[in-house]
Amino acid sequence: MSDFKAVQRTHTCGELRASDAGKTVRLNGWLHRWRDHGGLLFVDVRDRYGLTQVVFRPDILDRETMKLAGHVRAETVIAVEGVVGLRPEGMINTEMPTGEIEVVAGKLAVLNESKTPPFEIAEETTAAEELRLRYRYLDLRRNFLKDKLILRHKVCLAIRNYLSARDFLEIETPLLMRSTPEGARDYIVPSRTARGKFYALPQSPQLLKQMLMISGFDKYFQLARCLRDEDLRADRQPEHTQIDMEMSFVTMDDIFAVIEGLMQHLFKEILGIDLVIPFPRLTYAEAMSRYGIDKPDTRYGLTITDLSDIVAGCGFKVFAEIVAAGKTVKAICAPGQAGLSRKQVGQWEETAKSAGAKGLAYILYGADGPRSSIAKFLGPEIMQQIASATAATTGDAVFIVADDKTVCEGVLGRLRIEMAREWGLADPRRFEFLWVHAFPLFEYNPEIGRFDAMHNIVTSPYAEDLALLEEGRSTPLAAVDPHHPWARVRANQYDLVLNGTEIASGGIRNHRRDIQQQILNILGIDDERAERMFGFLLEALEYGAPPHGGIAPGLDRLVAVMTGSDSIRDVIAFPKTTAAQSLMDGAPAEIDDKQLHELGLAIVDKK
Repeated sequence: MSDFKAVQRTHTCGELRASDAGKTVRLNGWLHRWRDHGGLLFVDVRDRYGLTQVVFRPDILDRETMKLAGHVRAETVIAVEGVVGLRPEGMINTEMPTGEIEVVAGKLAVLNESKTPPFEIAEETTAAEELRLRYRYLDLRRNFLKDKLILRHKVCLAIRNYLSARDFLEIETPLLMRSTPEGARDYIVPSRTARGKFYALPQSPQLLKQMLMISGFDKYFQLARCLRDEDLRADRQPEHTQIDMEMSFVTMDDIFAVIEGLMQHLFKEILGIDLVIPFPRLTYAEAMSRYGIDKPDTRYGLTITDLSDIVAGCGFKVFAEIVAAGKTVKAICAPGQAGLSRKQVGQWEETAKSAGAKGLAYILYGADGPRSSIAKFLGPEIMQQIASATAATTGDAVFIVADDKTVCEGVLGRLRIEMAREWGLADPRRFEFLWVHAFPLFEYNPEIGRFDAMHNIVTSPYAEDLALLEEGRSTPLAAVDPHHPWARVRANQYDLVLNGTEIASGGIRNHRRDIQQQILNILGIDDERAERMFGFLLEALEYGAPPHGGIAPGLDRLVAVMTGSDSIRDVIAFPKTTAAQSLMDGAPAEIDDKQLHELGLAIVDKK
């Protein structure tokens, strides 16, 4: 408006203090709430900086202004001019930074009226998430979300400062690129000027940052927007942001050191928490054997123990036959759970079966001795050996699964997570980082009868495993063959895990064309198709590509963990639903026929 300067704020709603008493000030903000104390009106005015109490007194203001103040709706945008005063003794609000003062109003202007909001702008709300996503711009007025976005900004600023001080260059890569449909599905963008041809939105800047290494930019980073057309869950969105990094002439240890330093800096700078570095490390095999998952939460125990040697040839036929068949018997100890009822044990048995187990055995080491439905088959000696192996003492429970190694680990890994959630074992005030490395390079896909990349098609093999690539060419493939040469190739791949969430994934890349092409061939991509899809990368590797590697911490996931959020939606300004829809603006939406015609597209019914 033309006269806005006359009412424009001189201060925000979060900055006035007792030292400002006597000043004439102007505030602009939203009417948060008001209270009528016998004709004396108290109004809280809110902006993103905080709240200030404004008093409207009938002995100072004219009747029209008092009437206006008493009829302004919540969330209306107002301008107030008045004098800062100290609150009376006993009326100081120690919960508010501005709680020592109030502004005695002299003027009031309505800048824009508000309809009645579909839900109250308050810290606690019972409004359904779908409604809050529909009116996301209102939900963001709540401190619950606002403060998380402010913290996200601080994290981004700290990242840029930290990496820049260590000679990293922030370089932007294109959002329109060639489709390389391996892994998740690409979002496709039709070209108007090259009809019948398409761009893809980047799932990550992976190949482009490798180009930068070949260009000689030995330390690159970018807060990169990435888009993947995949099924969603709490920690995934169709678009996300990652702290994308790549470095030349480095080893895995060098990348670990950079990331550990960055995380230590972020947690100290943003949360005031001192992280101890270096972070613990586990190989993939160790993580699966000990926790049954490659992203374990190490804030609690419940580790997996192999009982196969103990129960081999024991009196319990199921265990003995499983071990004799070359399979395994594994267990976890649940401290303090010997008092579980048979019904409660049965519920855990159902959880185990839903995860793939045929059954779940148990031993409850109570004060009156162990209780178990298989106690008479095992005998006291075996029961004692199981207690020793699992470190179970009086008051503890042991749960046992017998099956293939992968089934045992998967089931016990699932039980471990569910039990920790049920019993509140994960301390939300602790942040436990862990490196998991030495993943298999390939995993067999029985549906298509060949190997897939477990993580990334550009990750290099361990140098000592290179011979297995060639050896595997002459070895027949089998549906399940852990001894096939390709199944034994380890990748220079590593993940950073925080409190059971994969925060970052990275690897040392292939910098030689022959090795990269060989890996593509193993993945079922022949030379002709490799040239068509990845020719620009393969050619670039022939022009002096340096040894290089990188990593990409997920910014959304990291901030979600730092803020104690259950979903990354809470730390993204305008997120999508699990159906990849934006309820606020209605995306995705139809486009008109003229646009379709310009792009040379037509909508065809699949039927």
